[in-house]
Amino acid sequence: MTKPAQIRDATAYPSSFPLAADATVTLGIGRTVKRDAVIIKVSTEDGLVGFGESHHGRCPGAVAHLVNTTLRQLVVGMDAFDVVGVWKRIYKMQLSSHGMGTAAAMAMSGIDMALWDIRGKAVGWPLYRLFGGSSRPIPAYAGGVSLGYQEPGLLLEEVGALVEAGYRAVKLRVGDTRHRDLERVAAVRKTFGDDLTILVDANTGYSVDDTRQLIPEFESYGVGWLEEPFPDHDRRSYALAATFGTLPLASGENRYTRFEFSSLIEDGIVQILQPDLSKTGGPTEALRIAAMASAHKMPIHPHTSITGLNMAATIHFLASIDNGGYFEADVSKNNWFRDELVSQPYTLDAEGCVHPIDKPGIGLEVDEEFLVKHPVIEGPAYV
Repeated sequence: MTKPAQIRDATAYPSSFPLAADATVTLGIGRTVKRDAVIIKVSTEDGLVGFGESHHGRCPGAVAHLVNTTLRQLVVGMDAFDVVGVWKRIYKMQLSSHGMGTAAAMAMSGIDMALWDIRGKAVGWPLYRLFGGSSRPIPAYAGGVSLGYQEPGLLLEEVGALVEAGYRAVKLRVGDTRHRDLERVAAVRKTFGDDLTILVDANTGYSVDDTRQLIPEFESYGVGWLEEPFPDHDRRSYALAATFGTLPLASGENRYTRFEFSSLIEDGIVQILQPDLSKTGGPTEALRIAAMASAHKMPIHPHTSITGLNMAATIHFLASIDNGGYFEADVSKNNWFRDELVSQPYTLDAEGCVHPIDKPGIGLEVDEEFLVKHPVIEGPAYV
């Protein structure tokens, strides 16, 4: 029997890097100017170390500060293997009595992910095995902060390179204007045919009238889903949009914990659930959400965060649930958090699928010197 491993420390490292002109993307919330991340390092008294990612929430310094003060004090001294107990303590002391604060949910997500990394390393198992899954192929779509607003010719070049790389599904950014959105979708469908799955994400950029006009058009082009046409809390608009056609609506990346997902599942309006392991409460809570959704025969297509830690952990998660769907592969240009901070989080096979890393824990090496060289850059990430 493995003896308890007492948590010695939990530290958050906010990190940023500016984007070169050729790596910026314009989408519904603006033009990207930098990339942010919050990396969590948890260590135990007997020398185990785990890493996780908390979503930056566009305020990486604030999320990191919450970990480095309040949450650190709550978890130090607890058993690192007791992920449910640690989760319950943070929930009791920070969430249930003070409301479902998004910063706290994101902050605890990274701690939870790091604890799972520790558990896997302690027993020599990859996460998918700890979660009860198996090493199997997971279909991937080309996503991340990419495929933004641009002229159709340039978009076709970008999509063409992704198709050549092996992707059989792509997610296009919409929420520009109705005409330009349809122009881009039509160009991709005409050029690459019906074998390519097209998904669209409005990043909350649509009005109800936009969806009334566009949903039938998207259906005519065989679009697979419409993601976040409105802010997640705008339930009335989602209910109206669901009456405009049969196109599945996708949401959930900005929902926190199973308590917020329960209503999303029960109302039956959104058909595609997209929890993010770095936002919704970590792997512990994502597994609970997936189980709830499974009871309603609803698929889980997780939202992917910015670093390779989240990406690799998400693939382990998808390999461990019975209602898993697509992995959102980050195909952003020059993502140092994917390519330099950590070892390679995934590769795409000839069938357009990814596989979980078969190493203990999350399975990645983390370059801590990168975090020293790239401190947080204050200010908005989109302009």
